[in-house]
Amino acid sequence: MQALTSLVLLAFAAYAGGWYFGKIEGNFALLLFSATMVTGLYWLAERFVFLPQRRRAVLELDATTARRRAELEKLGVKQVDDDVSQARSQLLAQPWWLDWTAGLFPVILAVFFLRSFLYEPFKIPSGSMIPTLLVGDLILVNKYHYGLRLPVINKKITDGAAPQRGDVMVFRYPPRPSLDYIKRVVGLPGDEVSYLNKRLRINGKDVDTTVMAQFFDEDRMRYTNQFEEKLGDRAHRLLNHDDRPAYVEGAEQFPNRENCRYSVEGVVCKVPAGHFFMMGDNRDNSLDSRFWGFVPEKNIVGRAVFVWMNFGDLKRIGPFN
Repeated sequence: MQALTSLVLLAFAAYAGGWYFGKIEGNFALLLFSATMVTGLYWLAERFVFLPQRRRAVLELDATTARRRAELEKLGVKQVDDDVSQARSQLLAQPWWLDWTAGLFPVILAVFFLRSFLYEPFKIPSGSMIPTLLVGDLILVNKYHYGLRLPVINKKITDGAAPQRGDVMVFRYPPRPSLDYIKRVVGLPGDEVSYLNKRLRINGKDVDTTVMAQFFDEDRMRYTNQFEEKLGDRAHRLLNHDDRPAYVEGAEQFPNRENCRYSVEGVVCKVPAGHFFMMGDNRDNSLDSRFWGFVPEKNIVGRAVFVWMNFGDLKRIGPFN
């Protein structure tokens, strides 16, 4: 078992190392699920096979010690140095290969349950959601709000709330489902979404927008036009850059692309059934549905709800719209 366990741990280390150095495309959900299953098997083997074996060995040691003491007493030897407490402890102790498997199972199981069905942490890697979310924000994503889903395969198993316009959603990136993206829900199934001359309209109605004080981008060291936009019942802030064109450059060929009309003014799309139209709040610096299409319902991961840490700015901690 030591050799087998060494190979198993080496395989996990190789996978993690290859992912870290960019040699393979990693899948943390699959890695965590595999770790839970493997350590769970070791935990069961420890409880029902290995631990009973060690306990039987201790009983045999105690019986052997008792027989030896009895035989020596028959020979008239009354004082016997038969302290076997250290030997008993060594027999009962878990070997290293069980410490690193069965011993970790309760912790890995707890992490797997929390991450798969309650809340999953994410780190914001880009500026596409500025000013709502900044690069480096560590956020929590509610995994049950839209209904529970099985880990790895992401199959929905319970009903939840329907996504609403204005929700900040994490989803599997349609062109590459192994990646998680975060954007704001702008269009629901059946909506006609138009983004022309940097003005958002839904089903022919202008979305309420108010001019705000300019936003200072510390990374770019410049000011950017900032607006407050109201989608549904919630208001959020967005950015527009004067030096960026209104037209969508480099739109891909995606499923249901025939539902979209592109022009020098922007794009107009009819959202198919079971799909959503997503946009970033940093409107001129966001690779979103304008470029790669609609997000199917099966790709939903959860609703982003809370910034739990930003090591560069602790004031960022808290809920957001």
